[in-house]
Amino acid sequence: MTPAPSVSYSITIRLEFAARSAAVSDITSRIEQHGGSVTALDVSASGNERMRADITVMTAGHDHAMEVVDSLRGIEGVELGKVSDRTFLAHLGGKLSIESKVPIRHRDDLSMVYTPGVARVVKAIAEHPEDARRLTIKRNTVAVVTDGSAILGLGDLGPLAAMPVMEGKAALFKRFGDIDAFPICLDAHSVEDIVAHVKAIAPVFAGINLEDISAPRCFEIEDRLRKELDIPVFHDDQHGTAIVVVAALRNALRVVEKEIGSVRIVLSGAGAAGTAILRLLRAAGARDVVVTDLHGIVHEEREQLEGRLPWIAEVTNPRGLKGTLADAIAGADVFIGVSAGNILTAEDVSTMAPRSIVFAMANPTPEIDPAEAAKHAEVVATGRSDFANQINNVLAFPGVFRGLLDAQATDVNDRMLLAAASALADVVAPDELNPTYIVPSVFHKGVTKAVATAVKRVAREDAGTVDAVTGAIPAVYADEIRL
Repeated sequence: MTPAPSVSYSITIRLEFAARSAAVSDITSRIEQHGGSVTALDVSASGNERMRADITVMTAGHDHAMEVVDSLRGIEGVELGKVSDRTFLAHLGGKLSIESKVPIRHRDDLSMVYTPGVARVVKAIAEHPEDARRLTIKRNTVAVVTDGSAILGLGDLGPLAAMPVMEGKAALFKRFGDIDAFPICLDAHSVEDIVAHVKAIAPVFAGINLEDISAPRCFEIEDRLRKELDIPVFHDDQHGTAIVVVAALRNALRVVEKEIGSVRIVLSGAGAAGTAILRLLRAAGARDVVVTDLHGIVHEEREQLEGRLPWIAEVTNPRGLKGTLADAIAGADVFIGVSAGNILTAEDVSTMAPRSIVFAMANPTPEIDPAEAAKHAEVVATGRSDFANQINNVLAFPGVFRGLLDAQATDVNDRMLLAAASALADVVAPDELNPTYIVPSVFHKGVTKAVATAVKRVAREDAGTVDAVTGAIPAVYADEIRL
């Protein structure tokens, strides 16, 4: 599958050329002949004979971008200036900053914000630790924690290389959930080291978002931290993905008029995301799920079942299937892929049940080209932003944490995750639902509020801090100041 031009590989080229319309036409035509897509032309200087302009072009990758640039060198009268990669420009100096919420204009402000006034607040928190949520950033702050061992499918590139992703995640927390998140990239490798480091910094935060930590360590790290901390711990690669998949599947099944309890589901991928998806699918009522990995169908008689595979073998594959992915998918209603690119063919999809559903979510290359899948499947979704029905974790984690923080939750459970999935699915109204719109846009204004409200309700019910009948919330959640 040839990559299409994308904004993530967009460049800005500075050119000087003759001040005539034909010159502009020659430049844009040359770019388009080489597969680039011109999205903007901004004149930065102009004279009677010559002019200078910055031309923004979407390309399909670094090599393609260089090809487009080189093609312009051959146009007579055109002088090539600097070329800027817009994605790298967006990251210059990092994507985050810290600002004071309190103005410090004179000595009185200084005395209240810092010494000597701050001592009174310190003593208040020492006497009543619960007041830290009211009187510090703790109430609205999340740590985005990684060791850089599984970066965006790129693999183990280390904590420094993980920084841009974690900064981006923090920016999304703020944009979509109004949550102050901070990247914590640990130069730690063992489960014990990572758990110890996170526990040591936990007092600052109201929640921990684990990110891009390789399996199987990510399972034990999350399990340990959930047991040993009194704040919610959420591994987004697992549970964020699972929430959006279950929400999308719920709506896809509505489109094809099937029920989750009766469909046959094939899940390709038994890593962190696949395991979490399976768990939430079961909580949502799925009963016939077959899981495949590099070695084919997971079943109880297969050799070398390690980690979570024994549990997967125990709770899946009720018909005792053996063999390959192609064997599993024949007759299936649903395919969910969180594995590797180009492992599924249109011929495989053609063997599925009528009105089938394909979620091919491997990134950047899906398990099957969505256009090929759509030849036989009625509903197709991917993890990419350039196709319909993007399964994107941004639809889940800002709302999940907003709800957890607002409820002052101390943990996360499957009831909360399932409530989030149901709320997300319901954002798509019945009269909006169709095969190419089963999940809302990440920019839909109702997404975060819907997910947060659902999670907050379940968290408060579990904590016994909300009346399940009247919905009344006790005053302890008000912003009281202890005098």
